[in-house]
Amino acid sequence: MFKMKRSILFSLILISIIMIPDFAFGMHITEGILPAKWAIFWFILVMPFVVIGTLKLKKKKIEVPGFLPLVGLVGAAVFVFSCFPIPVVGLNGMATAHPAGTGMSAMLLGPFVSVVIAGIALFIQALFLAHGGLTTLGVNIFSMGVLGSFSGYFAFRLAQRIGMKLFWCGFAAGVVSDIFTYMGTSIGLGLLVFEGGEPFPIAIMDSAKAMLEIFVVFMTTSQGPLCVAEGIVVGFAISYVYKVRPGILHNLKVVKVQ
Repeated sequence: MFKMKRSILFSLILISIIMIPDFAFGMHITEGILPAKWAIFWFILVMPFVVIGTLKLKKKKIEVPGFLPLVGLVGAAVFVFSCFPIPVVGLNGMATAHPAGTGMSAMLLGPFVSVVIAGIALFIQALFLAHGGLTTLGVNIFSMGVLGSFSGYFAFRLAQRIGMKLFWCGFAAGVVSDIFTYMGTSIGLGLLVFEGGEPFPIAIMDSAKAMLEIFVVFMTTSQGPLCVAEGIVVGFAISYVYKVRPGILHNLKVVKVQ
């Protein structure tokens, strides 16, 4: 009886918290920002990465024992990582900052599978949490999924190649992935300058200037400290996994068997 009352009380508290009205900050690039032609452009651009990632996921599911449950675990981590919105001063609600998590997923599962994970997380957030948007899903997958995953993966491998300790390899993956994610967001927003109808060379310069300004705003107001924080988290996470379950990293070929 006591356990039942406690469960009911917990459920009522949870429902009350959910029902409390609050301001909703759109994460990633928010719905309604992109014109139709840019929305279609980004969808077409990221689609090959999603298709290849899906095929690689199916292949690794057969080759690597326990790969699918690990994908679910890492996917949940990426979803939670990217659900902490931090409003960015100066962007007028067009986007917010948050940890990405794709450096970690790319490091463990490969960059193409990481794109699929990011795409699923972004789709769920857009559909049920009003974070990002369905029309901006393509550009958000490009920034967080494609750029975040591949930059984090190559940063990790480069750090390994030059002989850095595992913690610092993970740290590099987390930091670089975050930086490139917000570089991608800056590109997506900066390209909107082309809507102004200026001559092409002038539009190129204006767009590049807008990208740089947006990126500087991100890095100086919120994302700079977040990059370092995410790098530390990813570094400790990969070090801990290697300490307690090195076989997982060996099976995934993240580290070589010594």
